Formats: sequence, structure tokens, C-alpha cells
Amino acid sequence: LQKTLILLQVTLSVVVGKTLMILFPNAMKRYILKLGEKSRMNKNPKFSYENWGPTFFSFKYLLFVLKVKWKRLEDEALEGHPAPNTPVVTLSGEVRHLLDFMEDNRPLILNFGSCT
Repeated sequence: LQKTLILLQVTLSVVVGKTLMILFPNAMKRYILKLGEKSRMNKNPKFSYENWGPTFFSFKYLLFVLKVKWKRLEDEALEGHPAPNTPVVTLSGEVRHLLDFMEDNRPLILNFGSCT
């Protein structure tokens, strides 16, 4: 049921977004550039709006957003329950799962932080 609701919500969002891009291209370009400011995509001089802007509300965009949202359904962590075996990407770009890093009976410690 949750996946169906996510499918409907994302599909509606993409259809409305694509329609607005056709009807109001300049306003949507400004809106997408604002989104680019939040994610800092527009700070990279080698990556112009023409590279990423038109991909918004495309079929590939729809599939990507669905994949991410559906994966997040599996990542729910509840106190007293086993941790989710979430996929992670190593520094070399290899996709592994969190519990792949467990060794014998040693605890697995996750350290979260941020760099700016």
C-alpha cells in the first residue's frame, strides 16, 4: 500500500512538473535553479543548468525518485529491533551492505558527521 501511494504521489508530481515546464518554461527554470542553489549544483562551473535542468520531471527522474523513496521504506530503524541492512557505497564506489562490515563478535560502530 505504501509503495502504491508513493507511486501515485511521485507520478502526479512528475506529470504536474512536466506540464508546468511546458506551459511556463521560464518560471520553472527559475524554480529549478532555486532547487540547484539548495543542493549547490549550480556552484560547479562545469555543470550548467542545461546539463541537469531538463532532467527534472523526466521518466528517468521518476524512476530514480521512486527507487529512492521505496528504498527508504526498508531503512526504518526501530528501538529493540535489528538494524536495517542498508546499502552503502565505499570510497572506491563499491556498493556493499552495512552488515558486510561486521567482523566476528566485534560491535559495528557507525560514526556520522558532516564536513562543510
